[in-house]
Amino acid sequence: MRAALRTQENSQFPVLSSLWNPEDTLVLSENRELRTALGPSRKENNRMTTFTELPLSAALQQKLAAAQFITLTPIQARAISPALEGKDVIGTAQTGTGKTLAFLIPIIEMLRAESSNNGPTKSVKALVLLPTRELAMQVHEQYEQLRDKNMPKAALVIGGVAEKAQINSLRAGCEFVIATPGRLQDFITRKFADLRHVKILVLDEADRVLDMGFLPAIRRTLQILPQRRQTLCYSATMEQSVASLVNDYTREPVRIALGSVLKPAESVSLEAYEVRPSEKLDALRQLLYGEKGQTLIFTRTKRGAQRLAQELGRDGFSSAVIHGDRTQSQRNGALSGFQEGRYQVLVATDIASRGLHCDDVAHVINYDLPKMAEDFIHRVGRTGRAGSQGRASTLFTAAENLALRDIERTLRLRIERKQVNAPADEQPRRIVANTLASRTLTRLPGEVFV
Repeated sequence: MRAALRTQENSQFPVLSSLWNPEDTLVLSENRELRTALGPSRKENNRMTTFTELPLSAALQQKLAAAQFITLTPIQARAISPALEGKDVIGTAQTGTGKTLAFLIPIIEMLRAESSNNGPTKSVKALVLLPTRELAMQVHEQYEQLRDKNMPKAALVIGGVAEKAQINSLRAGCEFVIATPGRLQDFITRKFADLRHVKILVLDEADRVLDMGFLPAIRRTLQILPQRRQTLCYSATMEQSVASLVNDYTREPVRIALGSVLKPAESVSLEAYEVRPSEKLDALRQLLYGEKGQTLIFTRTKRGAQRLAQELGRDGFSSAVIHGDRTQSQRNGALSGFQEGRYQVLVATDIASRGLHCDDVAHVINYDLPKMAEDFIHRVGRTGRAGSQGRASTLFTAAENLALRDIERTLRLRIERKQVNAPADEQPRRIVANTLASRTLTRLPGEVFV
């Protein structure tokens, strides 16, 4: 039974074959223009429910069984087979549904076949591009879990860490590169990375990888890759403006859209609280005082995240912060501490809204409204995972009311409005750090520090 409940995508999304029929879950995107831009969806009577039904090598089947990956998620059941056939794939599905395995399995089988036919080579055969370091590290960890001793190691090419080991991996000749666009482009410019023989390209979180911040580096990288290659694009959302760009990089792709990618999971309850700007922090404290589980708080800016984490620390909450200005070791420490339960609260920018797998997040709080409606989906997707119930709260001011309504209109949902009205006498008293006593002075009889 425990094996049957093994979750996909780093243990996040359990699917029981007795509860799921792949034909029942294939729902085309509600956006007709998006469907037209991306091309026709794949329609086939595929009733596969387990990994053993896939035409995989015995070695990979053993690795999947050892990792207790038993039941296919919908995106895996629909996307792996055409990818194994060498077809391009554009897949969209809600966050936490196992997209990482959907592209890693075809890559592993391709690398195994290449090694069998041509022997070990020193050219890059597979490239995965991702928007954040943390997501790249998680994909690398998943690959290391599934590869056997005869499979090549993957080179992890990301910013924020020392580059020497990454350069040595590329110079030694690696067949698989997992990278963020900026660091990879730097290595290409310095002639450390040769991508002229890539057979499979993966764009994970394709809409974010292809947005204006990453698009120039992506275009320069793709100019080097062979025209005849297989391209796999996966994301939880696919904006209309990005759909045409994705089509530029694919050839007659198989289009797979599972569920509504522009709606939060039904297991997440949505609520919003209108507050005055000066009362926002007090409202956040009330929400945190009433929450027993772990809470992930999103802010819009890096500076805002840092200030808020410090304020909550002074209030006595065990909190950590993650944003783009933190070093990689700081980001890793904050994330691992939150996952292990050492921190009750994690304050983050949208760097944590994409692809990060944090178990048992009971509550997501939008302290600041996201810039785009799609980011709202990714934020609230951090809770209500693995079949559990989640809660997503949004704090907004009167001036932000129209912006919140625009989010609701774009996503075609209604967020319940609530009042922050917990009685003051029921809240724990705020803990004020006695900084004078802790730093320099010793309390004498009758003295009180304030």
